[in-house]
Amino acid sequence: MNRKDFIKAAALSGIAMGILPQLAFQNAELSYEELIGKGNPTLYGNGFQIRKEAFDAFTKMKNAALEDHISIQVVSSYRNFDHQNRIWERKYKSNTQQGLSPEKAIQKIIEYSTIPGTSRHHWGTDMDLIDANVAQPKSVLSPGHFEGKGCYVNFKKWMDKNSKAYGFYLVYTDLPNRKGFKYEPWHYSYKPLSYGYLQAYRKLNMKDILKKESLLGHQYLTTSFLDKYYAENILDINPELL
Repeated sequence: MNRKDFIKAAALSGIAMGILPQLAFQNAELSYEELIGKGNPTLYGNGFQIRKEAFDAFTKMKNAALEDHISIQVVSSYRNFDHQNRIWERKYKSNTQQGLSPEKAIQKIIEYSTIPGTSRHHWGTDMDLIDANVAQPKSVLSPGHFEGKGCYVNFKKWMDKNSKAYGFYLVYTDLPNRKGFKYEPWHYSYKPLSYGYLQAYRKLNMKDILKKESLLGHQYLTTSFLDKYYAENILDINPELL
């Protein structure tokens, strides 16, 4: 490589590192327990919990947003297996009590909620975010609030422009051909950590995990259902996170 090409390559590298902190993704794999939300990770945050590297990047992003009158607030962050299981059981019971069959109850749950042991929130890298500087609607996590004349439109525009510079990527996009979980304009993942964690998770046997845990309604989690869930709900995400 001649001197001119070297200088050009170095400049481009510098720009890339400015856009995405810690571009060299951490390869350290989480333990089986931490990947399914049953570990005891060291977490940071005031009113929320995420891993140290994600916390440091989030703090920088939050401070930058404040300069533009956006106050980023965390609605949900780390959730362990038991927390996710409580959500699962509450929704499963509510759906079946309303007359849905177990199969349809499960389908309704996984429009927005994950099966315990499969949530990205187990990793301490993902957060649901809103803007605390606006009048809050009754149900804050609704896609309509982030589009059109919704209360979080300015927040969404700011995140679209700036979040990747701090390592945070939208997980469940509104790409027309994407399947699995519905569009979540509030759910962001810290890619420098979650990218490697997803690769580690893919080495596990999800079917064995769910069989072992005996979830409420587990007998309806058939092999064909789980194959589809794995392909669509776990892997059909923002391609930049794969």
